[in-house]
Amino acid sequence: MTLQQLKYAVAVADTKNITEASRRVFVSQPSLTASVKDLEKEMGIVIFSRSNKGVTITNEGDEFLSYARQVLEQAALLEERYKGSEKGSTIFSVSCQHYSFAVNAFVDVIRKFGGSSYDFTLRETQTHEIIEDVSHLKSEIGVLYISKRNRDVIEKLAKKNNLLFEPLFKAPLHVFISTKNPLAQKKEIALSDLSPYPYLTYEQGDFNSFYFSEEPLSPIDFECPKNIKVRDRATLFNLLIGLDGYTICSGIISRELNGADIISRPLSVKDAMTVGYLHLRGMKFSRYALSYIEALKKYIPKDFEQ
Repeated sequence: MTLQQLKYAVAVADTKNITEASRRVFVSQPSLTASVKDLEKEMGIVIFSRSNKGVTITNEGDEFLSYARQVLEQAALLEERYKGSEKGSTIFSVSCQHYSFAVNAFVDVIRKFGGSSYDFTLRETQTHEIIEDVSHLKSEIGVLYISKRNRDVIEKLAKKNNLLFEPLFKAPLHVFISTKNPLAQKKEIALSDLSPYPYLTYEQGDFNSFYFSEEPLSPIDFECPKNIKVRDRATLFNLLIGLDGYTICSGIISRELNGADIISRPLSVKDAMTVGYLHLRGMKFSRYALSYIEALKKYIPKDFEQ
């Protein structure tokens, strides 16, 4: 087994396509296929199930790939430490809930380390996928929140997947609305004020329960007759403007990313959310991860509890 074989296998897993994987690792398709088959034979497992529709990862392959990613990450850290920072592998991935400050921090890291060649990934994705990404080292850092409603489930999953949750700040709940929304005139919004308007939430796929919800209040927690689920931030903000919708969040907003038409107002409830980041227990951070964590802290409002 070689690092090159592991890189090939991870490339196939990430792309789900032999042709695309061969392009990514700059090797011919037959060579990549042969290398992966040799790896499977040596390990005595089937990593991929192949068909006319492409490749899928087997259960034992999924477990093997999680270890493979850890080995590759550690190898990259060794190269970075002993070959010098200029020659280190410029690869970094983050998975996060839909937070503009998480994007801003990611931009800061690219500006600091990007140079002429890099391979960075930012995944704004579902809560359960964030946990999966970090536990399988698809991402080095995962940004999400915990609250009194989901704490037990998130912490149990983190422990099961050998992850640590590091809190960044505790935020009182806020509402994102359009500047044209009638509620924009209020300095503080009550839950009862929201009932005429559609509640916009992020869809969580097979894990669409309040434990994995990106919003700290579920529609069942208050009178909420209108609900719309979306998959991406741009759609959510368009509906905030077009339908006078709202969503419940931390209240941190970026005019650069979200424009001037979306504003934040405090929600008059006692609940709060603790936003932080997940990482693999015992894993040494790369310089990109350390820089990203510092950048995240830079975007925390001074009046939020840290």
